[in-house]
Amino acid sequence: MSRSVAVVTLGCARNEVDSEELAGRLTADGWRVVDDPDAADAVLVNTCGFVESAKKDSIDTLLAAADTGRRVVAVGCLAERYGAELARELPEADAVLSFDDYAQIGARLDDVLAGRPLVPHRPRDRRTLLPISPVARSSVALPAPGHGDRPAGPAPRFRTPLRHRLQGGPVAALKIASGCDRRCAFCAIPGFRGSFVSRAPDDLLAEATWLAGQGVRELVLVSENSTSYGKDLGDLRLLERLLPDLAAVPGIARVRVSYLQPAEMRPSLVEVMTSTPGVAAYFDLSFQHASGPVLRRMRRFGDTERFLSLLAQIRDRAPLAGARSNVIVGFPGETRADVAELERFLSAGRLDAVGVFGYSDEDGTEAAGLDGKVRVDTVSRRVDRIGRLVEELTAQRAEERIGEVVDVLVESVDGDTAEGRAEHQAPEVDGVTTVVGAGSPAVGDVVRARVTGTVGIDLVAEPLADRA
Repeated sequence: MSRSVAVVTLGCARNEVDSEELAGRLTADGWRVVDDPDAADAVLVNTCGFVESAKKDSIDTLLAAADTGRRVVAVGCLAERYGAELARELPEADAVLSFDDYAQIGARLDDVLAGRPLVPHRPRDRRTLLPISPVARSSVALPAPGHGDRPAGPAPRFRTPLRHRLQGGPVAALKIASGCDRRCAFCAIPGFRGSFVSRAPDDLLAEATWLAGQGVRELVLVSENSTSYGKDLGDLRLLERLLPDLAAVPGIARVRVSYLQPAEMRPSLVEVMTSTPGVAAYFDLSFQHASGPVLRRMRRFGDTERFLSLLAQIRDRAPLAGARSNVIVGFPGETRADVAELERFLSAGRLDAVGVFGYSDEDGTEAAGLDGKVRVDTVSRRVDRIGRLVEELTAQRAEERIGEVVDVLVESVDGDTAEGRAEHQAPEVDGVTTVVGAGSPAVGDVVRARVTGTVGIDLVAEPLADRA
């Protein structure tokens, strides 16, 4: 019997990969994936549970899906994190599933359509499911979203990816690992995503080749912590060896790495990312703050001088390298002097893009129990203050790029105007470059252009005679 499902994804690029794995499993089980929830037998909502606003968006999306009259199934981080509690508080969802259900997702949806009750899981700390020693984890066959069917022991070479693209376009995320071993005081992700687990290089090369066959030109490598890639496979520098191989996949024009931990950056990785043809000199560095005392309370490392030194090392090798980060303001114990230190770093760092977030307590985190809480109205004022500074500084950084030659991966075309991303611009989170008078490039082409102007952090450019 023909069955159809619509997959709705919330949250980050990692969730997008997980949704495409779920879609791949469902198509393999005979389900037809459709875009319109109103035209589906079931709606699968891949939720986000990172912060309070993301939880609210997930709940609202589940309720909207229920309004269609279709069967609604919750998966993803919010579902994994709250399980039976979410099922009890949100009866509009016909089922709340765990990551452990992904391998049988087709059968689970069959149960939902047939009206067979599913007992929701009780959440557990997924870090306890794997050995503490990273190198011992490959011997355990534990489901990891976005990894496909991960067997215990060595993976077979170049197996067919278990993935179905839900969105077209020349850019796609490639998940290189899941989970995190860090213990940042504000973050709940390790508890429900589990310990750090790398994917085998052969799996990644096979999926990259498949994505290239789907028209993908840029790979965005995602994980909770990309700088840790390979540590559980016995090679902490495996990312340095993987990047040239991915860049050499036929059809791939650019490989971009995201989610880099400043404390784990090493000279060999900087060298590969700034010198390998096809690898973007783009550094998505998770600074979170710049005040040493605040970072210590966050269970993180570094300070203004260390971070500026890292940026200087990068720019010594690649003066035009892109750099972005996220910062949290209002963390417990943060003082006016700490905010001033953050401002000093941002002013000196010349970052291309910065996300500014106000701190809020998260269930099960160390920070939720810390003293020295900053008043909510004060947090709001600091977010506004830092946000306005960031807007000014990143606009100035964009203006510094006037006159630079950039290679723009075209994502859309309107007449003779093309819009896409330069090497320092990641999809979704950074700015765009508009090439005026581009002629008639196709989506997926790379156009070489000279920057002539800016609009905020966005660039305006004109094409050069030679195509990249």
